[in-house]
Amino acid sequence: AMAAVREMLASGRVPGAMLFAGPDGVGKKTLALMLAKALVCEHGPADFCDQCRCCRKAEQMFAAAREDLARRREIRESARRVEGLVYFDLQLIEPLTKFILTEQIRQLRAIAYTRPFELPRRVFILDDAQTIHWQAADLMLKVLEEPPETTSIVLVCPNPYELRSTIRSRCLRVPFSPVDEPLIQELLAREKNLTPSQQALAARVAAGSVARARAFDPADYERRRKPWLDFLEATARRLPPGTAPDWRLLLESARALNENRDDFGETLKIGYSLLADLLYVLLDPAARGVVNLDLQPRLVGWAAKLKLAGIERLKSGLDQAYRLQIRNVNPQLGFEALGIEIISGSESGPR
Repeated sequence: AMAAVREMLASGRVPGAMLFAGPDGVGKKTLALMLAKALVCEHGPADFCDQCRCCRKAEQMFAAAREDLARRREIRESARRVEGLVYFDLQLIEPLTKFILTEQIRQLRAIAYTRPFELPRRVFILDDAQTIHWQAADLMLKVLEEPPETTSIVLVCPNPYELRSTIRSRCLRVPFSPVDEPLIQELLAREKNLTPSQQALAARVAAGSVARARAFDPADYERRRKPWLDFLEATARRLPPGTAPDWRLLLESARALNENRDDFGETLKIGYSLLADLLYVLLDPAARGVVNLDLQPRLVGWAAKLKLAGIERLKSGLDQAYRLQIRNVNPQLGFEALGIEIISGSESGPR
């Protein structure tokens, strides 16, 4: 991605609209900010110096944009969050709520066709572009259909297919790939005080994201993961004939999975990761794709009990929990019913 952007800059053929797409935490926004500086740097064209007047001004504009975003997110009244929007020549635009709001795109459109005030070019960077509100998508599309001569627009998002096809088709896509696991382990060894087993776990959990690797906290991850382990232990462990299931462990783990409603999305990610691990140990004798390496013996036992049908049912249950959470419905009862169904099904034999 870096080489592609450098080549565009060196040739002087930077398109008016670009799409930086790839996993979270691999440098998409960072490269977009660097591109913006290079487009206005006095010593370009293929890089920026970070020393000239324009580079220093660019840094000030991005810092001011971040401060403005943080201030507006603190405003409780949604209507007031977009009052008095002012965009600089270089502007970072991010969601003010769950969405990039219509007024934010309207402001972009209003000044995109005007000449820059202080710098040679305008650059708008829309981070989490997939959150552009559906009512604002048409406004965004009109700007991309007739790109201004003095403005560049960079959309940044993890999955380009969350954007409208008409928006995607009007942007030059620069794809970003996950960072190789050995490089992430090298970074962890240099920057974080982790044991070798923790480094291996962190690198797998990061899934190619430098940001996730740097943020990895082993104690916090194990705390978040424990309710899932209890849930799987209650539903998927092998019991001697005549032994009653541990209903108490099932109900307590279902309750624990629902305790942190504000971070339920991260809870579900860990659950999906464990289900993927169960598939790996069930279908691949080498279990090469397992993320939770420290759990491999337990995963083997659970996978043998659940089999493919049980793992598929658990996955459907997590999908349902996600849908309920979006609708602000408490998913605890769903987890309890899911666990009871799986236990009851395994006790009655194949169905």
